[in-house]
Amino acid sequence: MSATPFPARPVSRRSVLRGGLGALAASAVAGPLLTACGGDDPGGDGKDLTFWNFYGPADDANPQSKWFVDLTTKWNANNDVKVNLRYIVGKEYLSGTVLQTAFQSGEGPDIFLISPGDFLRYYNGGVLQDLSPQLTAESKADYLPGLLEARSVDGKVYGLPMEIEPLAMYYSEPAFEKAGLSEADLPKTWDQTLAVAEKLTGKDRYGVMFETLPGYYQNFTWYPFLWQGDGAPIKDGKVAFDSPAAVQALKFWQDTIQNKVAPRKALGDGGGDVVSNLGSGAAAMQQSGIWAVSDMRTKAKNFKYGIIPHPTPDGGKPATDLGGWAFVANAKGKNPEAAAKFITWALGSTDAEGIERQRQWNTVVKTNVPPRKSVQQAADAKGAFGEGVLKKFVSEIAPTGRPEPRFPPEVYQPVADAIQACQLNAADPGKAAADAAQRIDTFLQTYQGASIS
Repeated sequence: MSATPFPARPVSRRSVLRGGLGALAASAVAGPLLTACGGDDPGGDGKDLTFWNFYGPADDANPQSKWFVDLTTKWNANNDVKVNLRYIVGKEYLSGTVLQTAFQSGEGPDIFLISPGDFLRYYNGGVLQDLSPQLTAESKADYLPGLLEARSVDGKVYGLPMEIEPLAMYYSEPAFEKAGLSEADLPKTWDQTLAVAEKLTGKDRYGVMFETLPGYYQNFTWYPFLWQGDGAPIKDGKVAFDSPAAVQALKFWQDTIQNKVAPRKALGDGGGDVVSNLGSGAAAMQQSGIWAVSDMRTKAKNFKYGIIPHPTPDGGKPATDLGGWAFVANAKGKNPEAAAKFITWALGSTDAEGIERQRQWNTVVKTNVPPRKSVQQAADAKGAFGEGVLKKFVSEIAPTGRPEPRFPPEVYQPVADAIQACQLNAADPGKAAADAAQRIDTFLQTYQGASIS
């Protein structure tokens, strides 16, 4: 089968940023709070750039770490300006505080990874370098429609995506068999999900799992349930969160906890960690992204599982969130132009070597939907999406996707607070949605940053 390009709309990736925003949020109204120059090169001659990431070089030299190491080794062998990886443990990088703290203290990296959900924090903070001068027309045309636009302002590109990561529901075949259930029992609606989860829940296993840790990742995973009812935090530039769609989505996640069919806390790295939860037998159904396919392949290869689209409410429509991390350059770093050149070479090269490098990342060392047409074609030629769960991700689930919203912190936070209040603190969904809407509306009255949509 062919990995078909998605509709022309902004696409994004796994926004796994967890944790509070607080005073570190970059406000476009109060003025940029993010001010930085690269801090790991005391000489400051621009010949050594730092690249912060959560992949490598890792101690276990896993395939994803090796890809990053090989990437910089290749670059450094052919360029005077060297790129030095700085590995930051995933939980620390994804907490949403490490980068912010570094930029606050003037020690931000020259190159780093951000999710679309956190794009406006850094753009409005004035620290993202325009990559457009380094991008060829051929490279721009190679990206799927909407991908670059999601990371652009006024036609200028500020980040290059490395992947597309749709979300789905994973299910454990052993858990279904033990409960006397079959594929015919796989839920298609929210009510069916609650009913089936109850049958799957036992002494040492929960029937279903959603993320419970507050942060960008939880918001990212909750949005599909809001979209299924045609809801959104903002529509046509105005607040729209106080809606039936928001209320029912908040209540559904709340019901899974109140009915005691979902845990209040996930194992391992959280709700997106399928190996530690579904794979360990602690959950029978679990929402996660396409990245979990490679996790299961390398860490639980004999475990039998499948995927299904997100169940929908009565009268709802299918929806998933399309995430994807991007390489960005620090506009106030030691050598922004060299950093931009590295990024466009690493992710935007259209020669055979560049295409193969991207194919390796998206379908060999990791499982994603490739963000570029040429890379999709190369992956198809190798049969990457020809069968199994990856075929279903690309052919059935990803086409229902929407972009991960690029909300500034002042919009993200009220939504996060509403999810937490309803999911874990039994708050009234109607009141939680109304309170969040009021906070968003107050912010929008004075917002002067880049376009939120």
